[in-house]
Amino acid sequence: MSDLNTMTIAQARDALRAGETTSAELTDACLNAIEAAGELGAFVHNTPDVARAQAANADARIAQGDAPSLCGIPLGIKDLFCTKGVPSQAASRILEGFKPEYESTVSGQLFDRGAVMLGKLNMDEFAMGSSNETSVYGNAVNPWRAGNSDAALTPGGSSGGSASAVAADLCLGATGTDTGGSIRQPAAFTGIVGIKPTYGRCSRWGVVAFASSLDQAGPMTKTVRDAAIMLEGMCGHDAKDSTSADLAVPDFEAALTGDIRGKVIGIPKEYRMDGMPAEIAKLWEDGTAMLRDAGAEIRDISLPHTKYALPAYYVIAPAEASSNLARYDGVRFGHRASLAQGDGITEMYEKTRAEGFGAEVQRRVMVGTYVLSAGFYDAYYNRARRVRALIKQDFDTVFAAGVDAILTPATPSAAFELGRKVDDPVEMYLNDVFTVTVNLAGLPGISVPTGFDEKGLPLGLQLIGRPWEEADLLNTAYALETAAGFVAKPQKWW
Repeated sequence: MSDLNTMTIAQARDALRAGETTSAELTDACLNAIEAAGELGAFVHNTPDVARAQAANADARIAQGDAPSLCGIPLGIKDLFCTKGVPSQAASRILEGFKPEYESTVSGQLFDRGAVMLGKLNMDEFAMGSSNETSVYGNAVNPWRAGNSDAALTPGGSSGGSASAVAADLCLGATGTDTGGSIRQPAAFTGIVGIKPTYGRCSRWGVVAFASSLDQAGPMTKTVRDAAIMLEGMCGHDAKDSTSADLAVPDFEAALTGDIRGKVIGIPKEYRMDGMPAEIAKLWEDGTAMLRDAGAEIRDISLPHTKYALPAYYVIAPAEASSNLARYDGVRFGHRASLAQGDGITEMYEKTRAEGFGAEVQRRVMVGTYVLSAGFYDAYYNRARRVRALIKQDFDTVFAAGVDAILTPATPSAAFELGRKVDDPVEMYLNDVFTVTVNLAGLPGISVPTGFDEKGLPLGLQLIGRPWEEADLLNTAYALETAAGFVAKPQKWW
């Protein structure tokens, strides 16, 4: 079969166990698809030799009856995850040539379960961006097109390569990371599912840091069931990560009954933004009706500090980025600038960082350094931290009142043309308006494709869950997915 790459993780798992195909065949189908899809810019470091060796091992495990759900499943790994012996650049020139001697906990767990790595995926540099236009590798491109237009669209960011690869059937699933919406926004833009679990559910060890109190890894997949399968493989306590939660990992797939009768779904009035496009408002109304028809109780709620979330996020995230990126100085690893005679260590730092960091990373480092500087720390950073606490309190209050999940739009629009917002950072930052609260509060959130805009581009809705209750959140998402019936695929042009 030449179209094995179009299978879902669940379909492939069942076919592998039934002996209807092999991991080697699945892997070759994906590698062929990747080779034919260079125009998408999704994969940036291909690892066919690694993939075929892992596939052979997976087939042997399956033959012996030792087959976890992810055994033999070909995946893409976002370039933010360190992978042993494979370039791990975080899409930045400053990490050019860096090949880690260790494996990130998340990718290591996936490989221990028999998953196959097809290669590393494109992303915004150091995960800073909402359109995958800040990558040293060049843009990742959305496989969808708007109507009859040939204009290249963004797949979203920062996990744009992951989203593009999954939507275009180059892999069966992919890892992503989410600091302010970087899994959920690109998932919505490309018509796939993306879940950001509760902060601490997945280890951050071996994942290049952007903002340490916000970053969280998660899966990007074709369906909610696939997200449940892959998330279980990524979760678990890690003693190497001090923020990793020592909690049992549920069987997320077993929770997918689709029965949400009696569940309370909150609809926050603060998310009804001025100027919200009519198609987004209608999508939200339709999604609300779907959940009501499935037996859920719909309740209007208030999250009063939502309006302060975006400015608070764009103080806290750059501040943490400024601190985390201080380690990239040309001394220990990665790019080092050429020095003129007489240059000292200060000149080496300055030239290396000027050459190694792109414009968006430099902008955020400068902002972060400013808000942490003497005289401005209390005015900006501490004030943002207090706002963050109030945002979390809003969610705690709502959940304590009996709300099980919250339904909101995932993005303020469908995917936009590449280049349209790249020179307007404020407009670009507004793409995260519906997603950043989830990171600030450390909650789980999932984007589910539920409709289309007038040009035929996919649109997603976001569900926000109680902390550590990803199983319940996934079940609600499964009910929404079932009701929406979204099965469309982009027409192949690449």
